[in-house]
Amino acid sequence: MRDTAEDKVVDRLRTLSDVDVVLAQNDAMAWGAWKAARDLGRRDISFIGIDGLPGPTGGIELVRQGILAATFTCSTGGKEAVDYARDILMHKEGIPKKIYLRPRKVTKELLGARVEGMPYIHEAPVARDRRIVLGFAQVGSESEWRVANTKSIKSAAEKAGIDLRFVDGKQRQENQIAAIRTFIRDKVDVIAFSPIVESGWDEVLREAKKAGIPVILSDRAVDLKDDSLWLTFMGSDFIEEGRRSARWLVEYLKTRAPVNIVEIQGTIGSAPAIDRAVGFAEVIKDYPNYHIIDSESGDFFKDRGYDVMKRILAREPRRIDAVFAHNDDMALGAIQALEEAGRRPGKDIAIISVDAAHGAFKAMTEGKLNCTVECNPLLGPQLMKAIKDYMNGKDLPIRMITAEGVFPAATARRDMAGRQY
Repeated sequence: MRDTAEDKVVDRLRTLSDVDVVLAQNDAMAWGAWKAARDLGRRDISFIGIDGLPGPTGGIELVRQGILAATFTCSTGGKEAVDYARDILMHKEGIPKKIYLRPRKVTKELLGARVEGMPYIHEAPVARDRRIVLGFAQVGSESEWRVANTKSIKSAAEKAGIDLRFVDGKQRQENQIAAIRTFIRDKVDVIAFSPIVESGWDEVLREAKKAGIPVILSDRAVDLKDDSLWLTFMGSDFIEEGRRSARWLVEYLKTRAPVNIVEIQGTIGSAPAIDRAVGFAEVIKDYPNYHIIDSESGDFFKDRGYDVMKRILAREPRRIDAVFAHNDDMALGAIQALEEAGRRPGKDIAIISVDAAHGAFKAMTEGKLNCTVECNPLLGPQLMKAIKDYMNGKDLPIRMITAEGVFPAATARRDMAGRQY
């Protein structure tokens, strides 16, 4: 409340002389703090609010008047709720499970201005007499999951009537960067890509922004301070996948005895490898008897998962109770190595992986894999819907999460029926 904030800030400022900035958790309280400072003759403090609502007393007008140095929008979500409800009732494809709306910085300089070619508020484009052109730079074809992902994107683009320019990056970041620069040169309407690693994209994404081409992140995120360099991310919550894997393991083993875990990670520096490790560790830290005794990257390939497991078996004298693989392919490779060493994966050693691809279900029906946590590769319909929405003038959420599940071996035969991957 504005008046409550005003009263409390008056009391604080009477005893605090070295305040430079006041950050309030809504614009009304920031306004109250500003009034308190003025009443005390303090004009050396900057005030930042949150909400960015329109209207005569909203945060945008307070910024315009110079009362607030800045505010950040916090969307009410009403419009999006109605839009998605309508899409659900119309049985549209590509509706996400969860969305995060984009906060926007509002300063006096930005109000009504275009920032480096990107509008502050998205405007509907001029009607076009040609198909939308999408440039997509894929990671490669390293796994069953990635093959299904590529197939989904290609078929969804064809169904949506979108002209797809597809490039396989063959597991190399420089190939993806070269593809994006080609898309910029060819003046495509939208660029989408699945970044092989999180870092190293600043320069090429600035080039896309300067060219006025929106960029969509598919499946994997980037680590950039400037989130205006990309329009939206769509895909999985990799941290939650790691959490789900650990929760399942703890519930499955139900033991207070020491549990020694081998972790086979994905590509070093990639979003899924980083986040799945974080989520898994976050859960097991509350169980002091659970220990990750060895962790190595298998780069999401089956044969490298096999090699990693062989190396760990050769150097690790301790008993191994569980293996957590960051994807199904590496888990299948690890299972092969364990069997060759005379171990019984799925029985003596609990095996859990991420993806929920067909190979994992087959391994579960054979009793060699205990659980797979879903990472849905069928992102094509969601990507094409987002592109069409954007080109029709809609603001997109900053993050769109797909619906996913957890599949234990006990229900594998039933769950695999009718799956597309």
